[in-house]
Amino acid sequence: MSALLNIGLQHFLILSSVLFGLGLLTVATRRNAVAILMGVELILNAAALNFVAFSTYVHGLVAGQVFALFIIVLAAAEAAIALAIVLSIYRHFHSIDANDTSTLRD
Repeated sequence: MSALLNIGLQHFLILSSVLFGLGLLTVATRRNAVAILMGVELILNAAALNFVAFSTYVHGLVAGQVFALFIIVLAAAEAAIALAIVLSIYRHFHSIDANDTSTLRD
């Protein structure tokens, strides 16, 4: 039973790499703009998890938690701005398909 309670740094790194991989897969394969934004959020959360995990296992280091806080603020700002852009694209094209925005270059 005590073996189940011993969670080490490698467990956090594996979870973070799974989150990063899922986020990267989502960004690479989805055409829906909202799904792409969710993939970017997964990637940012994976980075924040890495910072907090290393900060926890290196005693006396608070910089990782500060960086994680900045990542959370950055993710919130990115979500607000990106959703505003998605709404603007939806108003113009009546779709949130990311491939429809390629006509903006013409």
